Amino acid sequence: MSSNKKVIVIGAGPAGLTAAYELAKKGTKVTVIESTGSVGGMAKSFELFGQIVDCGPHRFFSSDKIVNDLFHEVVQDDYTLVNRLTRIYYKNKFFDYPLKLGNVLKNLSPIEIFQILWSYAIQRIIGKKNLETFEDWVTDKFGKKLFQMFFKTYSEKLWGITCDKIDSDWAAQRIKKLSLYEAVKAAIFGNKGNKHKTLVDQFAYPKNGTGEVYEKMATAILKMGGEILFNKRISEIEVDNDKVVHSMTDDSGIKYTADIVISTMPLTLLLKGMTVIDQNILEISKKLYFRNTTLVYLEIDSDKLFPDNWIYIHSPEVKHGRITNFRNWCTSINKEKNTTILCLEFWSFDHEELWGYSDEKLIEMAEREIRTLKLIETSSNVLNSAVVRIPKCYPVYETGYMENLQPVIDYLKEFKNLYPIGRYGSFKYNNQDHSILMGILIAKQIESGKDQNLWSINTDSDYQEQTEINLTGYNT
Repeated sequence: MSSNKKVIVIGAGPAGLTAAYELAKKGTKVTVIESTGSVGGMAKSFELFGQIVDCGPHRFFSSDKIVNDLFHEVVQDDYTLVNRLTRIYYKNKFFDYPLKLGNVLKNLSPIEIFQILWSYAIQRIIGKKNLETFEDWVTDKFGKKLFQMFFKTYSEKLWGITCDKIDSDWAAQRIKKLSLYEAVKAAIFGNKGNKHKTLVDQFAYPKNGTGEVYEKMATAILKMGGEILFNKRISEIEVDNDKVVHSMTDDSGIKYTADIVISTMPLTLLLKGMTVIDQNILEISKKLYFRNTTLVYLEIDSDKLFPDNWIYIHSPEVKHGRITNFRNWCTSINKEKNTTILCLEFWSFDHEELWGYSDEKLIEMAEREIRTLKLIETSSNVLNSAVVRIPKCYPVYETGYMENLQPVIDYLKEFKNLYPIGRYGSFKYNNQDHSILMGILIAKQIESGKDQNLWSINTDSDYQEQTEINLTGYNT
């Protein structure tokens, strides 16, 4: 690719910044336009109460060599390997994840264990051919009882719809290789030689938070002559036939020109902002929608709370679905303070009451819920608190969503210089490694002119998380 071509990247999250970084290395003139004041998107890190935190739990691992190589190239030796401890909180008890036989036997009654095995046996007999929903898929894989215990409540909190309305694609992408048989085998014999990604016991973590990956990319992009423009929201994209013309307009009316546009903004907003668009496609795209996240951070006057990196909260009596303990990641982010910062995650749609709650109400609710679950001592105090709202961060896989997404994909493929990527841009529930891979491959496609089949990344047939972490040769 000629280095005199100009590329605009909308969004400075993992996918967009990786694409900009890879292109800048080849001498391409890159301008990144970011709607917020920082890089990293959902994977950013920031200082809070004298420590460093992330937007919930973000860990790095991948089975793809080119993704691992890029991580090492950017972060170098400035990371550590964290021993993962994540548990499920269900009926006032903690269940180790991955499963451990002794823990399961201790927490469940003989009747419950029998019910799990019986429902699994029945499912193996009757089976199901059309696994269209998340509920169908998980029930077929684990049995009805285990679905109700360890999948239903959390999933419905996250997505805001019942499990019989969640598409099976989500299960296929996230837990494709895991089954009750594998889980029990792992509980008895351990995970060696059979590591499903959700069972990975270690992950790489930069010493200044997960966002350090993207902060270092941003620094490199600037040194290589690229631009990163902050607090500029793209609202209009000028289109002429099968190309985005080389100008875009943000809310201030400023125009930017480029030969190629890489978009990581929410797919629905991209289509809405086009000056010329097939109205049928626009109407179809309105059926695609996102879930919002509200993060409530609480600083607790103790450095010895629960030992988990994060906990999945399956208790229906509270609204939050996951809680992160930043004390248990990397000591360098704690800045020698003897307090603990917890992050509680709440999910909602734009129209839901929770999304419009005041900071004060959210903080009060978060403290009440964490005390309800007895995750902090009665005598512990909340020293400081903060709220972060992240709109449109989870693409909702409602049953049949691909019937609406596929026409949009086919339509956008007709544009010769527009490339939607990333979790938001491609409407895929990506992990960091998926989005990084998209960024690497779009840069390669632009440079070589060869189609990299970006829309197939993170599908049920191409899951990046099926093996153990591969950082062979990297220093810890």
